[in-house]
Amino acid sequence: MRRVVITGLGTVSPLGCDMETVWKKLQAGESGIGPITKFDASAYASRIAGEISDFDPSVAVDRKAQRRMDEFSLFAMVAAKSAVEDSGIDFSAGDPTRKGVIVSSGIGGMRTLEVQAKSMLERGPSRCSPFMIPQMIINMAGGLIAIEYNCQGPNFAVVTACASASHGLGLSMHSIQRGEADVIISGGTEASVTTLGVGGFCAMRALSTRNDDPTAASRPFDVDRNGFVIADGAAILVLEELEHAKARGAKIYCELAGFGMTCDAFHMTAPSETGDGASRAIKMAMETAGVTPDEISYINAHGTSTQLNDAMETQAIKGALGEAAKKVAVSSTKSMSGHMLGAAGGFEAAAVALALRDQVLPPTINHHQPDPKCDLDYVPNEARQTDVNVCLSNSLGFGGHNACVAFKKI
Repeated sequence: MRRVVITGLGTVSPLGCDMETVWKKLQAGESGIGPITKFDASAYASRIAGEISDFDPSVAVDRKAQRRMDEFSLFAMVAAKSAVEDSGIDFSAGDPTRKGVIVSSGIGGMRTLEVQAKSMLERGPSRCSPFMIPQMIINMAGGLIAIEYNCQGPNFAVVTACASASHGLGLSMHSIQRGEADVIISGGTEASVTTLGVGGFCAMRALSTRNDDPTAASRPFDVDRNGFVIADGAAILVLEELEHAKARGAKIYCELAGFGMTCDAFHMTAPSETGDGASRAIKMAMETAGVTPDEISYINAHGTSTQLNDAMETQAIKGALGEAAKKVAVSSTKSMSGHMLGAAGGFEAAAVALALRDQVLPPTINHHQPDPKCDLDYVPNEARQTDVNVCLSNSLGFGGHNACVAFKKI
């Protein structure tokens, strides 16, 4: 079977818009969470988020085109530019039908929806922008990237809530393995720190209300966790067939080696308490990667900092790895980045790729009082230098969607 490797990384995140800078902050245990400044959040139960503070869309999109794009597409375009430059691929050369784009999102153009709905209700339907629909729809981020780099191969978007980017990465791997493409730009993007986005999650009581201490609000697997912290961002990876990468002398971060996807078929938003669905996804990822539980060095957990998710995911890891779960290192980078929803899996895959490159594990910060229900090694508070050879990344979405991606050192 054709092997798939990662040759380019790019991000727009609350920790920065340069992947190497972001990686240094993750290793240092720095938080990107702060008070919401994009709108007046004084009436909201949760008034904190992971906002993008140093974002300049003009590095990838001219000012006229920017007015025709929602923020989630702009995030994707900037992250894609960084990833393409990092990969060193000349997208103007070679067969464009052998290059694809699979970029996902959980929600898409939320801000556009808010603005256009307000305009229509106040001023009538004639005031709807002709760009409203293309700005909103989730597949547009990938479509715009394909136009920019003339990628005429596979192109679609996956929508599985917070598992979207991981599903996209796994399906990109399948596409390259099957010979449908040699290169695929893949990942996720999200821009849901808006009045409606935050309001909706507040109504669900899903968000942390630790407003007086934002950097300590996301605390996965800690007994005092009280909800996730919403965040904006994008993370894009360039995936490439191994021999194609070798032929051009590419820098290779790691191999994308396995993928598993399942469904809980249990509840709209709550995970199954047994963790069976997530456990099956982890087992499937290991099986397709050809590895055993004893070979797993590290798991980047979904680790949202909610009561239900963290306890369930712990059970899922135990169910999939058995006795080996006691020895594996597990951490949640959401403790620092916040939860980028549909982009989270892409950001976490990039963190795993860098962990394999540098042989260091990012920590779970704010882990001070362990929860008896969460009794694994969560790499608490400080990064860890160690041998890292095989890693997993879990993503779990509303609707019971589970995805697990496996990575190998190469």
